[in-house]
Amino acid sequence: MSATVRVAAAVLFDAGGRVLIARRPEGKYMAGFWEFPGGKLDAGETAEQALARELREELGIQLQRCHPLLQLRHDYPDRVVALEVFIVDEFRGEPAALEGQALQWVSSQVLVQQPLLPADRPIVAAIFAYEGTAHGAGHRIAGHSAR
Repeated sequence: MSATVRVAAAVLFDAGGRVLIARRPEGKYMAGFWEFPGGKLDAGETAEQALARELREELGIQLQRCHPLLQLRHDYPDRVVALEVFIVDEFRGEPAALEGQALQWVSSQVLVQQPLLPADRPIVAAIFAYEGTAHGAGHRIAGHSAR
């Protein structure tokens, strides 16, 4: 069995309540699939530190505040991925495709139709549950307005 790859992923909402996803570029593992922004944890990094670094490197935004959404594990044929997923409550800047990846803001309803990485598919159900909580749209919109 291969080693476990630890990954931090972000759920970012825009002012309209849409979620940001990124397409994995050619040359990367599972190229062409869509995913939530984020990436591997470096040695000695916490998930929050890795998330802040990845969002800065991939999207050019500065993470201000986030909270955990869920943790999950996915077994691919050649690797195991342990995901720590966060709702980004507040960030500065406007997301841009700094690594040449395609970016798309999609509604929750469109999100279920996207060809997401298998490890990322359970995040969609967690987003629906999150949207149904008392925090609702006002909570997720407030974070983006602090740019």
